[in-house]
Amino acid sequence: MLTMKNVTKVFRTEMVETHALRELTLEVKSGEFVAVTGPSGSGKTTFLNIAGLLDDFTGGEYRLDGVEVRQLGDRARSKLRNEKIGFVFQSFNLIPDLNLFDNVDVPLRYRGFTRGERRQRIERALERVGLASRIRHFPAELSGGQQQRVAIARAIAGDPKLLLADEPTGNLDSQMAREVMQLLEELNAGGTVVVIVTHDPEIAARAQRNVHIVDGVASHLDRGPALVSPALRTA
Repeated sequence: MLTMKNVTKVFRTEMVETHALRELTLEVKSGEFVAVTGPSGSGKTTFLNIAGLLDDFTGGEYRLDGVEVRQLGDRARSKLRNEKIGFVFQSFNLIPDLNLFDNVDVPLRYRGFTRGERRQRIERALERVGLASRIRHFPAELSGGQQQRVAIARAIAGDPKLLLADEPTGNLDSQMAREVMQLLEELNAGGTVVVIVTHDPEIAARAQRNVHIVDGVASHLDRGPALVSPALRTA
């Protein structure tokens, strides 16, 4: 599903050159649930941004669902991202002035679905996260855990093959975090590949495989084989 080989990312200014990733090699196969762990500044978010086609990379190869990413133009890359990837963020990123229906609808408007098909997808996604009865509520009327479930509904409404989650439980209490993780596990069991960045060892332990990035070195931990090599400094 996701294959990176010797991927590097260098941030340059007039005075400083910072290596965010250095020759990172990683494969995530169909059906996997992978946790990426490590301290702040280790390269986790840089990796996730590149994996999600939100940021370019300096060198190396990246194939997403068989497509070589580096050769794509901006429009083709945006199309691939919108069709293949769903995003879940720590801060939810819901639009406060829109109700749940319209929040989930936002990314679907760029896919060319008819209005009726969008409605079916929105209703199905909110039902999957247990919020069908709140479809006309606004984010401020929900708990933090419910808002994160809306964010997950928005991410899955387009049926992505890959779900990328950046600290999705970071703003939640332990019970809400477990509920969100259970939902992500259910999505994974249904065939969605899940890659989650987390600082929480309990959350990481629930993944099928862990990739750990720290002090410029990345390694796999106690969850099966991983092909990973150095990431450096900033996330």
